[in-house]
Amino acid sequence: MMNELIIFYDSQCPLCRAELNHLKKFDRDRLISLEDLHAPNFADRFPFIDVVKANRVLHGQLANGEMIYGLDVTVKAWGLVNKYHWLKVLRWPLIKTISDIFYKVFARYRNQISALLLQQKQCERCK
Repeated sequence: MMNELIIFYDSQCPLCRAELNHLKKFDRDRLISLEDLHAPNFADRFPFIDVVKANRVLHGQLANGEMIYGLDVTVKAWGLVNKYHWLKVLRWPLIKTISDIFYKVFARYRNQISALLLQQKQCERCK
């Protein structure tokens, strides 16, 4: 079966890893593929992904090749595994604008938020 979604993620972010591990538990049909931005051969396999940009905003690729970003990736992923249907609210026109602003702030400070929530020391790159 072909993947419906490829998620390009930051494996060095504890919150990112935790959410994707949780997501994979529900992906019984293997509709989602996870690709680590820090994998040694990532640039060779995905030359069209700018790793710097993908570290700033979550990137996803649909089966038809279309790229999606940020909360669109999150909402699509959870929809594919038939969980957290309420997330669709985040894509409603007025709410989308606001949720995208919050997402960008979260994405920018995700490693610091991880350190606070998980009480882990931040990596040097993440400070």
